[in-house]
Amino acid sequence: MKISFFRNSQSYHLTRKGGVGLTALLLLLPLALFADVKVTVQAPQQVEEGQRVRVSYVVNTQNIEDFQVGEFQGFELLYGPSTSQQSSFQMINGRTTQSSSVTFTYTLLAQKAGTYKIPVGMVKSDGKAYKSGQPSVQILPGGSDGGGSGGGQQGSQRQQATHMRTQDAGDRVTAKDLYITVTASKHRLYEQEAVLLTYKLYTLVSIDQCVGKMPELDGFHVQEVELPQQKSLTYERVNGKNYGTVVWSQYVLFPQKTGKLTVPALNFEAEVVQQERSIDPFEAFFGGGSSLVRVKKTVVAPAVELQVDALPQRPVNFSGAVGTNFHVSGTLTPQQVDANDAVQLRLIVSGTGNMKLMNAPKVEWPKDFESYDPKVNEKTKPSTSGATGNVVYDYTVVPRHGGRYTIPPVEFCYFDTKTRQYTTVRTDSFQLAVAKGVQRASRQSASQEDLKVLNSDIRYIRTGDRGTGKQGMNFFSTPKYWGGYGAALVAFVVVLALFYRQAKANANVARRRGKKAGKAAAKHLKSASKLLRQGQPEAFYDEVMRALWGYAGDKLNLPVADLNKDNVGAELTARSVDEGTVEHFLRVLGDCEFARFAPGDPAATMDKLFDEATEVINQMDSAL
Repeated sequence: MKISFFRNSQSYHLTRKGGVGLTALLLLLPLALFADVKVTVQAPQQVEEGQRVRVSYVVNTQNIEDFQVGEFQGFELLYGPSTSQQSSFQMINGRTTQSSSVTFTYTLLAQKAGTYKIPVGMVKSDGKAYKSGQPSVQILPGGSDGGGSGGGQQGSQRQQATHMRTQDAGDRVTAKDLYITVTASKHRLYEQEAVLLTYKLYTLVSIDQCVGKMPELDGFHVQEVELPQQKSLTYERVNGKNYGTVVWSQYVLFPQKTGKLTVPALNFEAEVVQQERSIDPFEAFFGGGSSLVRVKKTVVAPAVELQVDALPQRPVNFSGAVGTNFHVSGTLTPQQVDANDAVQLRLIVSGTGNMKLMNAPKVEWPKDFESYDPKVNEKTKPSTSGATGNVVYDYTVVPRHGGRYTIPPVEFCYFDTKTRQYTTVRTDSFQLAVAKGVQRASRQSASQEDLKVLNSDIRYIRTGDRGTGKQGMNFFSTPKYWGGYGAALVAFVVVLALFYRQAKANANVARRRGKKAGKAAAKHLKSASKLLRQGQPEAFYDEVMRALWGYAGDKLNLPVADLNKDNVGAELTARSVDEGTVEHFLRVLGDCEFARFAPGDPAATMDKLFDEATEVINQMDSAL
């Protein structure tokens, strides 16, 4: 049930839903009288000499006995006040809301440059006086070739930022009409320290769009700072002219090299709006043509030079983090488990700096703990001083034997750009009680308890006189000698031919491995599908891991000893596989390792991992 009632400039509109009568509506209208009375002022922040502006005082009630306003300093009063009223009433499911307001608007002419306070507006309601605030308005000197409304105008998109002076069609757009500056927050910094580049647009002409993007930079890691999509200009007086200005884009750069580095000049493509005076405006209005034309203009922001110093001698435990206000905290769950059950250590590193580039904290696990690479969840965003937020590292370990264990505090060493020295923060130590559980052999390495000494490994050594040849017999130059020599020569030629044949065959080993990679992976996935239906999780995960690792090793021609995430990721990147596919493949590997010990619904986890493994292998096959 909803009732609405609006009144604007003495005109009334009534809508009724749910059968509520007009009598009830009229009884509820006086509720607005009990609302707190407020007076707000709407005025531009900047105007030019000779420009017309409007200043409005909005009172949130219609129960007004008197309204007064002081003198407008720096302005000439052209007209006002004009008064408009608005009321609204709503009833939704028995709850009523009502609002009403009166607006007093003055039209002014800016006369003298300077900064002035808008006079206080005072309202009397129910015998009480209420006052407005006094916002400041800056009147800029005239003489600018540009115009526009105070404070600029907002467009509906990022490119539609302003409408300054509209040039005549054919006029030349000079570097004084439209240009972009670039400023660096610092020009000397350390390696990996954040520096903010700000690109600011200055314009005297109307532009429809301006597009520019930072290219890939050698020696820098670049992150763009998110700015509002809608741009609002403010005036800035430069060389006697009032330019419309706005910060167009900002980038945070993290230098990866030392020495004198240069950020190259950046090109922006702008469209300047010009007016074709020869077209009849009435004809254009009725669809006979357009009086506006757009001219492309390339605006070049200058290059920036930076001096990057090397970090001081790095401690052994340095994490690679450079920035400020870093902290590390950790939680171990659960703290009591059975042997061979999974335990998760979550470390959270927060701060401001090169968050995307730092290394995961190192944890000193007890010797008989089986550990896996941490899963990383980054929750950062670029800011004017670097990437701010936190990075979550989830470590999964499996204790193999019962006992009470103490995991030492985890240290995180970073270079503090404020103090210009290395700082180490650390967590508390972690206590873990492990009860004896069902013993299972490790998948990674054999336990020393499983080793056995085999007494039959030493063969019997024969003793006694084995005999010797007859003395005085000369074997050299005998037929047996030459026969043996010839047989050895023939054998050498045969072996040489076999080696040549084998070398030729080995030349295509990588190609053959690559061709059979898909078939081998499909075979393992088919076996995994059967195990999935049979509900055998451990054997299922083994087959999926064999499919993933086997495919990577065969396709990339990597030996088993070199099969790890770092090598696979580097090889895929070197073969121009897109970053998303590489991250997907490595993530599926990590999820498969983690899922063997993760709690929850095993069937749902197995089904999801099977689909993801099949999908990522198909993606890899297409990419390679």
